[in-house]
Amino acid sequence: MRIRSALTRAAALGAAAVLAATALTACGDDASTSEAANPYGLLQAGVLRAGTLTDAPPNVYLKDGKFTGFDNDLLTAVAAKAGLKVEFVGTDFSALLAQVNNHKFDVGSSSITITEARKKTVDFGNGYDFGYFGLDVPAGSAISGFDQLAGKRVVVVQGTVQDDYATRENLNPVRVPDYNGAINQLKAGTADAWIAPAEIGDTSAADSGGKIKVAAKQLSPAPTAYAVAKGNDKLREALNKALDEVIADGTWSKLQAQYYPGRPIPADFKPGSGTVAVPSPSAAS
Repeated sequence: MRIRSALTRAAALGAAAVLAATALTACGDDASTSEAANPYGLLQAGVLRAGTLTDAPPNVYLKDGKFTGFDNDLLTAVAAKAGLKVEFVGTDFSALLAQVNNHKFDVGSSSITITEARKKTVDFGNGYDFGYFGLDVPAGSAISGFDQLAGKRVVVVQGTVQDDYATRENLNPVRVPDYNGAINQLKAGTADAWIAPAEIGDTSAADSGGKIKVAAKQLSPAPTAYAVAKGNDKLREALNKALDEVIADGTWSKLQAQYYPGRPIPADFKPGSGTVAVPSPSAAS
């Protein structure tokens, strides 16, 4: 009887071990299947959820209910090369990077200039555009340059590199959450100047009915790029590869010509990895 009980216990233990090993194998298979279906760790497999802005043409904006602009149209083309669709969601710029790193969004698309401070919050892909600072002022203003802003009421969008610049220059800027807020301050005469991304400043002045003018521009110190959560190297690398592909096939050049007609490209700016030949707009069309 003792021998039979021992054999029974051994058999039970063996069966339990087999079941445990089977369960572990099944869990491993489930994890492998999940990773294969969603290799970039997206909020929804196959869909790139992008946080962007609604009010910053020609870079990122909402038109007829559709998110568009250079950055967003380029991201749509980049995502397609990676086999992904894009779902755009509007947000404030001041919250965008934290939202990307907290996985509310898979990517941030909003002409985000790469800075060392921002690298502490998110990871960046390769640069896809350059930019200028623009200085917008009310029509009739005597301000004509950035060196005339001391003691003036200068408005900036909170969290932007223009905010960083104004702070570094001790201009004590007035911070607003979005571009419409800055434009409204200039129109109302409650701000003397707005330091803006130049392309957005150009469009805002042109659409102001003569109430705003562009006083000056200067080259921004770093390129713009898409932001992803810290450590999501697979997504970042996939977007970098796809960006090079849309540069090579002429899409990048077409969008540059569409959204920034006549804007010269600095000689030392190379989009993407910098290893891909950039077709001219005429060759790309």
